[in-house]
Amino acid sequence: MLIFINPFTDPHFNLAAEEYIMNGFREDCFMLWRNGPSIIVGKNQNTMAEINVDYVQENQIPVVRRLSGGGAVFHDFGNLNFTFIKTDSGKSFSDFRGFTEPILEVLQSLGVNAEFSGRNDLTIEGKKFSGNAQYKYHDRTLHHGTLLFTSEIADLSKALKPRASKFEGKSIQSVVSRVTNIQEHLKHLDPPMDLDKFQDLIQSHVMQRFGAEAIHPWSAQDISAIEKLVEEKYGTWPWNFGKSPNYSFQKEKKFAGGLVELHLDVQRGIIQHARIFGDFFSRLDIVDIENALTGQPHDLTALRKIYEQFAIGEDYFTNITVEDLLEISL
Repeated sequence: MLIFINPFTDPHFNLAAEEYIMNGFREDCFMLWRNGPSIIVGKNQNTMAEINVDYVQENQIPVVRRLSGGGAVFHDFGNLNFTFIKTDSGKSFSDFRGFTEPILEVLQSLGVNAEFSGRNDLTIEGKKFSGNAQYKYHDRTLHHGTLLFTSEIADLSKALKPRASKFEGKSIQSVVSRVTNIQEHLKHLDPPMDLDKFQDLIQSHVMQRFGAEAIHPWSAQDISAIEKLVEEKYGTWPWNFGKSPNYSFQKEKKFAGGLVELHLDVQRGIIQHARIFGDFFSRLDIVDIENALTGQPHDLTALRKIYEQFAIGEDYFTNITVEDLLEISL
């Protein structure tokens, strides 16, 4: 087994690193890694339906789509991620319990009654501290999971709480669970254990358990190839937002100038059809705005550019501003 120690904290780079390792090596591999504050959405999710757009934008939180399915998760520096990549005939796919056993063994050695629960979670006293997901490509299975150690759970809740918008489609919706940090259950240790020590403990256990003797160093070629994947895929709007399943979006709000109700049909992140209703006053035909929205990404920056091309408050929505329209557009 090859052991990768990943010092990078950019979520775009780290998700790309997983794909690079999966496709670039034949050996079984293991990697521990951390991201800065970020939201990682599942392969089959509608990104916009999963995030609190206001909070994400105000805090400049990157949103990145991963290869595996499952729900959206919030990462920060208090969360440790682990990745197993295995070559076999496909038997290991969906074996969540088998991949998480080394993690449970470490926690149980520390006196923590951690358990495998449900389909893909690890829990302590009924509270989730790890969510897991998998991806299969040919004869390679990628299994990765989160380990909440000292994560800011309040930030997690805020980042993943969507607006009161209505999304209808075939995307996989995340399920909010009661969560806990691992460190809360290690208070009996003396001296106390921090995340660095916990990471070292997992690394040592995995190396011993699987007979790994060396750590694979990142070469300049490795980093260059991963950065290329970021540029072409993981750092792009089409992958992170445009890959969302088709959906219909609806939101309404009453402003000083009246009620505005926006309906959008979106395919692969692009608005295919827009309709606007309400009891607002309009000097010019609102169809101009509807036509301008068609063919545009369902993205705040793109929508702002469209709205700002028109005299919104004068000709189309009396006493309603561009900012008002943006409030109901995502």
